[in-house]
Amino acid sequence: MALDTTLTPWTIKGELILNCNCTVFCPCVVSLGQHPPTEGYCQAWSGVRIDEGSYGDTDLSGLNVGLMLEIPGLMARGNWKAAAYIDDRASDEAYDALVAIFSGQARGTTGLFSILVSEFLGAERAEVSYETKGKERHLMVGKKIQGAVVPVEGKGGEDIVVTNTEYWMGHDITVAKATKGRVRAFGRVWDFDGRSAEICQIDWHGPK
Repeated sequence: MALDTTLTPWTIKGELILNCNCTVFCPCVVSLGQHPPTEGYCQAWSGVRIDEGSYGDTDLSGLNVGLMLEIPGLMARGNWKAAAYIDDRASDEAYDALVAIFSGQARGTTGLFSILVSEFLGAERAEVSYETKGKERHLMVGKKIQGAVVPVEGKGGEDIVVTNTEYWMGHDITVAKATKGRVRAFGRVWDFDGRSAEICQIDWHGPK
């Protein structure tokens, strides 16, 4: 079914986790993509838990999405490669809607993907599990992505949070690290255990 992605209103509220190959906390959060990743390029996996969401009349609540991202240099310069794994519990309508949102076709908050992603490797249904155990968040996409992140503690045992940013994902980013970061997909074999991670509460919408 072809979707009209130009005017359809959509919203997603929930939580996002991300783990990348940066050896210290991702500089893109505060530089807004103007500073290169610590390794000169970015490889990352991400998970999204949708607590509440809709695309037009299609309910997206309760679904999960896994993402794989590869960026050759400065984030702002584009030429990204990306792939999406859509919760296999999604209806056909919800699947199409989530592909439109995470490919940037639906515009709005994620619309920059349509500009920055030069190669969308594809989207496929998968069993996508997003669980919270204590403070640790776990993302499992079959054997393709096996990840877990935990907040970095600051003074008094409180999470370290970068607040009031203009980062596109959300204004407040919890500094985290990966306790597991394994990707085996699209010919990529990545292991980012112990490397940079982030946790963000998201409130995205479109098409504007």
